[in-house]
Amino acid sequence: MTDPNLSILVVDDARFSSMLIGRLLQQAGYQDIRYASSASEALAAIDQRSANVLLADWMMPEMDGLELTLQVRQLDEADEHYTYIILLTGNDGDKLLAEAFDRGVDDFVNKSTVNEQLVPRVLAADRLCSTLQRLLREKRQLAHNIVNLEQRNVIDALTGLGNQRYLRQYLATALRQLESRGGALCYLLISLDNIAGLDEGKQREVQYNVARRLQQMLRPLDAVARLDDRHFAVVAMVEDLRECSASSFRRVHDGLNLKALKLSEGFFSLQAAIGMVSIDASDCPLKPDDVIRTAAQQLEEARRSGRIASQRLQRMQSAT
Repeated sequence: MTDPNLSILVVDDARFSSMLIGRLLQQAGYQDIRYASSASEALAAIDQRSANVLLADWMMPEMDGLELTLQVRQLDEADEHYTYIILLTGNDGDKLLAEAFDRGVDDFVNKSTVNEQLVPRVLAADRLCSTLQRLLREKRQLAHNIVNLEQRNVIDALTGLGNQRYLRQYLATALRQLESRGGALCYLLISLDNIAGLDEGKQREVQYNVARRLQQMLRPLDAVARLDDRHFAVVAMVEDLRECSASSFRRVHDGLNLKALKLSEGFFSLQAAIGMVSIDASDCPLKPDDVIRTAAQQLEEARRSGRIASQRLQRMQSAT
Protein backbone atom coordinates (compact mmCIF):
# COMPACT_ATOMS: atom_id res chain seq x y z
CA MET A 1 0.00 0.00 0.00
CA THR A 2 1.36 3.40 -0.99
CA ASP A 3 2.25 5.86 1.75
CA PRO A 4 1.48 9.24 0.14
CA ASN A 5 3.66 10.99 2.76
CA LEU A 6 6.77 8.97 1.96
CA SER A 7 9.53 11.55 1.52
CA ILE A 8 11.19 11.07 -1.88
CA LEU A 9 14.09 13.10 -3.27
CA VAL A 10 14.82 12.85 -7.02
CA VAL A 11 18.35 13.84 -8.07
CA ASP A 12 19.09 14.21 -11.78
CA ASP A 13 20.86 16.91 -13.77
CA ALA A 14 18.48 16.25 -16.70
CA ARG A 15 15.21 18.08 -16.13
CA PHE A 16 13.26 15.87 -18.55
CA SER A 17 14.31 12.74 -16.66
CA SER A 18 13.33 14.29 -13.31
CA MET A 19 9.91 15.27 -14.61
CA LEU A 20 9.32 11.78 -16.02
CA ILE A 21 10.19 10.19 -12.67
CA GLY A 22 8.05 12.70 -10.80
CA ARG A 23 5.06 12.01 -13.02
CA LEU A 24 5.39 8.24 -12.50
CA LEU A 25 5.58 8.69 -8.73
CA GLN A 26 2.61 11.07 -8.61
CA GLN A 27 0.53 8.64 -10.65
CA ALA A 28 1.41 5.96 -8.08
CA GLY A 29 0.03 8.18 -5.30
CA TYR A 30 3.16 9.75 -3.83
CA GLN A 31 2.84 13.41 -2.84
CA ASP A 32 6.02 14.38 -0.94
CA ILE A 33 8.42 14.59 -3.88
CA ARG A 34 11.36 16.99 -3.99
CA TYR A 35 13.84 17.57 -6.81
CA ALA A 36 17.55 18.41 -6.98
CA SER A 37 19.59 19.03 -10.12
CA SER A 38 22.94 18.10 -8.56
CA ALA A 39 24.41 16.03 -5.74
CA SER A 40 25.39 19.12 -3.75
CA GLU A 41 21.85 20.47 -4.04
CA ALA A 42 20.55 17.09 -2.85
CA LEU A 43 22.83 17.10 0.20
CA ALA A 44 21.63 20.58 1.11
CA ALA A 45 18.01 19.40 0.82
CA ILE A 46 18.67 16.34 3.00
CA ASP A 47 20.48 18.48 5.56
CA GLN A 48 17.35 20.63 5.76
CA ARG A 49 14.95 17.66 5.90
CA SER A 50 15.82 13.98 5.60
CA ALA A 51 14.34 11.80 2.86
CA ASN A 52 13.02 8.26 3.13
CA VAL A 53 13.92 7.38 -0.46
CA LEU A 54 16.64 8.91 -2.63
CA LEU A 55 16.39 8.37 -6.41
CA ALA A 56 19.63 9.52 -8.02
CA ASP A 57 21.30 9.29 -11.41
CA TRP A 58 24.55 7.33 -11.17
CA MET A 59 26.39 9.53 -13.67
CA MET A 60 26.29 13.21 -12.71
CA PRO A 61 28.85 16.01 -13.06
CA GLU A 62 30.90 17.11 -10.04
CA MET A 63 29.76 14.22 -7.82
CA ASP A 64 28.39 10.90 -9.07
CA GLY A 65 25.78 8.69 -7.43
CA LEU A 66 28.32 6.56 -5.55
CA GLU A 67 29.98 9.56 -3.92
CA LEU A 68 26.56 10.98 -3.12
CA THR A 69 25.69 7.67 -1.46
CA LEU A 70 28.77 7.87 0.77
CA GLN A 71 27.90 11.44 1.77
CA VAL A 72 24.29 10.51 2.53
CA ARG A 73 25.39 7.57 4.66
CA GLN A 74 27.52 9.94 6.74
CA LEU A 75 24.49 12.18 7.26
CA ASP A 76 22.40 9.12 8.17
CA GLU A 77 24.99 8.13 10.74
CA ALA A 78 24.95 11.57 12.33
CA ASP A 79 21.14 11.79 12.37
CA GLU A 80 20.38 8.15 13.32
CA HIS A 81 18.33 7.89 10.13
CA TYR A 82 18.30 5.53 7.16
CA THR A 83 17.82 6.69 3.58
CA TYR A 84 16.87 4.03 1.03
CA ILE A 85 19.01 4.78 -2.02
CA ILE A 86 18.07 3.74 -5.57
CA LEU A 87 20.44 4.63 -8.39
CA LEU A 88 19.32 5.12 -11.98
CA THR A 89 21.88 3.56 -14.28
CA GLY A 90 22.57 2.43 -17.78
CA ASN A 91 25.23 -0.03 -16.53
CA ASP A 92 24.52 -3.75 -16.22
CA GLY A 93 28.00 -4.95 -15.26
CA ASP A 94 27.93 -7.24 -12.22
CA LYS A 95 31.28 -5.93 -10.99
CA LEU A 96 30.10 -2.33 -11.04
CA LEU A 97 26.83 -3.19 -9.32
CA ALA A 98 28.63 -5.25 -6.67
CA GLU A 99 30.91 -2.29 -5.93
CA ALA A 100 27.90 0.00 -5.61
CA PHE A 101 26.13 -2.37 -3.22
CA ASP A 102 29.31 -2.52 -1.15
CA ARG A 103 29.29 1.29 -0.92
CA GLY A 104 25.79 1.34 0.52
CA VAL A 105 23.44 1.52 -2.49
CA ASP A 106 20.19 -0.36 -1.84
CA ASP A 107 18.77 -0.91 -5.33
CA PHE A 108 19.02 0.00 -9.01
CA VAL A 109 16.66 0.86 -11.83
CA ASN A 110 17.95 0.63 -15.37
CA LYS A 111 17.07 3.74 -17.36
CA SER A 112 15.84 1.63 -20.27
CA THR A 113 13.14 0.08 -18.04
CA VAL A 114 12.31 3.03 -15.81
CA ASN A 115 8.65 3.12 -16.92
CA GLU A 116 8.14 -0.51 -15.89
CA GLN A 117 10.53 -0.88 -12.94
CA LEU A 118 10.60 2.42 -11.07
CA VAL A 119 7.27 2.29 -9.24
CA PRO A 120 7.59 -1.39 -8.14
CA ARG A 121 11.07 -0.67 -6.74
CA VAL A 122 9.81 2.41 -4.89
CA LEU A 123 6.85 0.42 -3.53
CA ALA A 124 9.33 -2.14 -2.16
CA ALA A 125 11.35 0.70 -0.61
CA ASP A 126 8.11 2.13 0.81
CA ARG A 127 7.37 -1.11 2.66
CA LEU A 128 10.91 -1.36 3.96
CA CYS A 129 10.95 2.27 5.11
CA SER A 130 7.82 1.64 7.15
CA THR A 131 9.57 -1.25 8.89
CA LEU A 132 12.75 0.78 9.39
CA GLN A 133 10.84 3.66 10.97
CA ARG A 134 9.19 1.24 13.37
CA LEU A 135 12.57 -0.28 14.26
CA LEU A 136 14.05 3.19 14.82
CA ARG A 137 11.17 4.06 17.16
CA GLU A 138 11.72 0.80 19.01
CA LYS A 139 15.45 1.50 19.12
CA ARG A 140 14.84 4.93 20.68
CA GLN A 141 12.46 3.36 23.18
CA LEU A 142 15.04 0.70 23.92
CA ALA A 143 17.70 3.38 24.41
CA HIS A 144 15.37 5.12 26.85
CA ASN A 145 14.85 1.85 28.71
CA ILE A 146 18.58 1.19 28.77
CA VAL A 147 19.22 4.54 30.43
CA ASN A 148 16.81 3.48 33.15
CA LEU A 149 18.95 0.40 33.76
CA GLU A 150 22.07 2.37 34.68
CA GLN A 151 21.57 1.62 38.37
CA ARG A 152 22.18 -2.04 37.53
CA ASN A 153 25.65 -1.11 36.29
CA VAL A 154 25.42 -2.84 32.93
CA ILE A 155 25.35 0.31 30.77
CA ASP A 156 28.29 2.31 29.48
CA ALA A 157 27.45 5.93 30.25
CA LEU A 158 29.50 7.35 27.35
CA THR A 159 27.97 5.36 24.49
CA GLY A 160 24.73 3.90 25.85
CA LEU A 161 26.01 0.43 24.91
CA GLY A 162 26.43 -2.40 27.35
CA ASN A 163 29.59 -2.46 29.45
CA GLN A 164 31.92 -5.35 30.30
CA ARG A 165 29.52 -6.75 32.90
CA TYR A 166 26.67 -6.68 30.41
CA LEU A 167 28.85 -8.39 27.79
CA ARG A 168 29.70 -11.28 30.11
CA GLN A 169 26.07 -11.73 31.13
CA TYR A 170 24.87 -11.62 27.54
CA LEU A 171 27.60 -13.98 26.32
CA ALA A 172 26.81 -16.51 29.06
CA THR A 173 23.12 -16.43 28.13
CA ALA A 174 23.93 -16.72 24.43
CA LEU A 175 26.14 -19.77 25.00
CA ARG A 176 23.37 -21.49 26.98
CA GLN A 177 20.90 -20.68 24.23
CA LEU A 178 23.32 -21.98 21.62
CA GLU A 179 23.69 -25.28 23.48
CA SER A 180 19.94 -25.79 23.90
CA ARG A 181 18.58 -24.45 20.58
CA GLY A 182 21.40 -24.92 18.10
CA GLY A 183 22.82 -22.52 15.55
CA ALA A 184 26.12 -20.67 15.78
CA LEU A 185 27.66 -17.69 17.55
CA CYS A 186 30.22 -15.08 16.47
CA TYR A 187 32.20 -13.07 19.01
CA LEU A 188 34.22 -10.08 17.80
CA LEU A 189 36.79 -8.25 19.92
CA ILE A 190 37.64 -4.84 18.44
CA SER A 191 40.75 -2.94 19.49
CA LEU A 192 41.22 0.78 18.71
CA ASP A 193 44.96 0.77 18.20
CA ASN A 194 45.89 4.38 17.42
CA ILE A 195 43.95 6.52 19.89
CA ALA A 196 46.46 6.49 22.75
CA GLY A 197 48.09 9.71 21.50
CA LEU A 198 44.83 11.66 21.54
CA ASP A 199 43.80 13.77 24.50
CA GLU A 200 41.07 12.39 26.74
CA GLY A 201 38.31 14.46 25.15
CA LYS A 202 39.14 13.31 21.63
CA GLN A 203 39.48 9.70 22.78
CA ARG A 204 35.97 9.84 24.22
CA GLU A 205 34.67 11.42 21.02
CA VAL A 206 36.27 8.64 18.95
CA GLN A 207 34.76 5.97 21.21
CA TYR A 208 31.32 7.56 20.97
CA ASN A 209 31.51 7.72 17.15
CA VAL A 210 32.80 4.15 16.93
CA ALA A 211 29.79 3.02 18.97
CA ARG A 212 27.39 4.77 16.61
CA ARG A 213 29.13 3.43 13.53
CA LEU A 214 29.03 -0.14 14.85
CA GLN A 215 25.31 0.17 15.54
CA GLN A 216 24.83 1.46 11.99
CA MET A 217 26.71 -1.45 10.42
CA LEU A 218 25.48 -4.35 12.56
CA ARG A 219 22.07 -6.00 12.78
CA PRO A 220 19.60 -4.62 15.36
CA LEU A 221 19.71 -7.84 17.41
CA ASP A 222 23.52 -8.06 17.58
CA ALA A 223 24.84 -7.20 21.05
CA VAL A 224 27.50 -4.46 21.14
CA ALA A 225 29.47 -3.45 24.24
CA ARG A 226 32.27 -1.05 25.12
CA LEU A 227 34.68 -2.95 27.35
CA ASP A 228 37.16 -0.16 28.16
CA ASP A 229 38.81 2.89 26.56
CA ARG A 230 40.23 0.84 23.67
CA HIS A 231 38.02 -2.19 23.20
CA PHE A 232 34.54 -3.00 21.95
CA ALA A 233 32.90 -6.41 21.63
CA VAL A 234 30.10 -7.82 19.47
CA VAL A 235 28.05 -10.99 19.96
CA ALA A 236 26.04 -12.18 16.96
CA MET A 237 23.76 -15.23 16.93
CA VAL A 238 23.42 -16.78 13.47
CA GLU A 239 21.76 -19.82 11.94
CA ASP A 240 24.84 -21.50 10.52
CA LEU A 241 28.56 -21.57 11.28
CA ARG A 242 29.27 -20.51 7.68
CA GLU A 243 27.91 -17.08 8.61
CA CYS A 244 30.70 -16.77 11.18
CA SER A 245 33.47 -16.05 8.70
CA ALA A 246 35.80 -13.09 8.39
CA SER A 247 34.16 -12.17 5.09
CA SER A 248 30.77 -11.93 6.83
CA PHE A 249 32.11 -9.05 8.94
CA ARG A 250 34.45 -7.45 6.41
CA ARG A 251 32.07 -4.48 6.20
CA VAL A 252 32.67 -3.82 9.92
CA HIS A 253 36.45 -3.98 9.47
CA ASP A 254 36.39 -1.72 6.42
CA GLY A 255 33.85 0.64 7.97
CA LEU A 256 36.20 1.27 10.89
CA ASN A 257 39.51 1.34 9.03
CA LEU A 258 38.69 2.84 5.64
CA LYS A 259 36.06 5.48 6.48
CA ALA A 260 37.34 8.34 8.61
CA LEU A 261 35.35 9.36 11.69
CA LYS A 262 33.97 12.88 11.66
CA LEU A 263 34.95 14.59 14.92
CA SER A 264 34.19 18.10 16.13
CA GLU A 265 37.65 19.29 15.01
CA GLY A 266 37.91 17.39 11.72
CA PHE A 267 38.30 13.80 10.58
CA PHE A 268 40.20 10.99 12.28
CA SER A 269 41.43 7.85 10.48
CA LEU A 270 41.08 4.95 12.87
CA GLN A 271 43.28 1.86 13.00
CA ALA A 272 41.25 -1.00 14.40
CA ALA A 273 42.12 -4.68 14.80
CA ILE A 274 39.42 -7.36 15.05
CA GLY A 275 39.83 -10.83 16.57
CA MET A 276 36.91 -13.16 16.00
CA VAL A 277 35.80 -16.44 17.55
CA SER A 278 33.22 -18.69 15.91
CA ILE A 279 31.29 -21.34 17.83
CA ASP A 280 28.93 -24.04 16.63
CA ALA A 281 26.30 -25.61 18.88
CA SER A 282 28.29 -28.87 18.73
CA ASP A 283 31.24 -27.05 20.35
CA CYS A 284 29.29 -26.42 23.56
CA PRO A 285 29.37 -26.31 26.50
CA LEU A 286 31.83 -23.41 26.68
CA LYS A 287 32.46 -20.70 29.23
CA PRO A 288 32.47 -16.95 28.44
CA ASP A 289 36.10 -16.72 29.61
CA ASP A 290 37.12 -19.29 26.96
CA VAL A 291 35.59 -17.14 24.24
CA ILE A 292 36.96 -13.84 25.54
CA ARG A 293 40.49 -15.22 25.98
CA THR A 294 40.60 -16.78 22.51
CA ALA A 295 39.43 -13.57 20.83
CA ALA A 296 42.14 -11.58 22.64
CA GLN A 297 44.74 -14.03 21.33
CA GLN A 298 43.59 -13.31 17.77
CA LEU A 299 44.26 -9.56 17.97
CA GLU A 300 48.01 -9.82 17.37
CA GLU A 301 47.44 -11.78 14.18
CA ALA A 302 44.80 -9.23 13.14
CA ARG A 303 47.28 -6.37 13.61
CA ARG A 304 49.97 -8.21 11.66
CA SER A 305 47.76 -9.14 8.72
CA GLY A 306 45.54 -6.06 8.59
CA ARG A 307 42.51 -8.34 8.36
CA ILE A 308 40.04 -9.98 10.73
CA ALA A 309 41.75 -12.89 12.49
CA SER A 310 39.29 -15.72 13.05
CA GLN A 311 39.34 -18.99 14.98
CA ARG A 312 36.73 -21.62 15.69
CA LEU A 313 36.61 -22.52 19.39
CA GLN A 314 35.88 -26.10 20.33
CA ARG A 315 35.59 -27.86 23.67
CA MET A 316 38.97 -29.58 23.39
CA GLN A 317 40.67 -26.22 22.80
CA SER A 318 38.91 -24.56 25.74
CA ALA A 319 40.11 -27.30 28.09
CA THR A 320 43.78 -26.78 27.19
